[in-house]
Amino acid sequence: MFPLLAKEGVRGRSILTQHFNRRSERDKRKALRSKATTAERQLWQHLRGKRVGTKFRRQYSVDAYVLDFYSPQSKLAVEVDGARHFTTDTREYDQERTTYLRRFGIAVLRFTNREILENIDGVLGTIEDAVQRRTTTSPPSKEGDLTDTVPQC
Repeated sequence: MFPLLAKEGVRGRSILTQHFNRRSERDKRKALRSKATTAERQLWQHLRGKRVGTKFRRQYSVDAYVLDFYSPQSKLAVEVDGARHFTTDTREYDQERTTYLRRFGIAVLRFTNREILENIDGVLGTIEDAVQRRTTTSPPSKEGDLTDTVPQC
């Protein structure tokens, strides 16, 4: 898939950094956690501690993109979208971002704040189904990946 990135470290040695949860994105992740919406906080209460069958991490970064919630085991990202995600520019950005994440084999589920606040049981059911499919299905092939089997909400 993607190679590790090399950068020069102490004493001129080349050290490897990964694409996931880079230190350079730590402040951004921390700021996003502290500014979480009510819907994000409510969803986190249901996702934490393997309550949907897999461990989710909150505000997890993949390169410059910070995912609201991410399960490394099932390679599933859950994004919570507020009103700003419904403009043409933001929709295009979200699509580019999803395409980029698919290159890592990561599937993306999107829910609106309203969906979470008004139908948390339905949202959790969709997430549980996606986790189940992604953990019981064989690894993606080179021609395609499992992201096509996860509904885009």
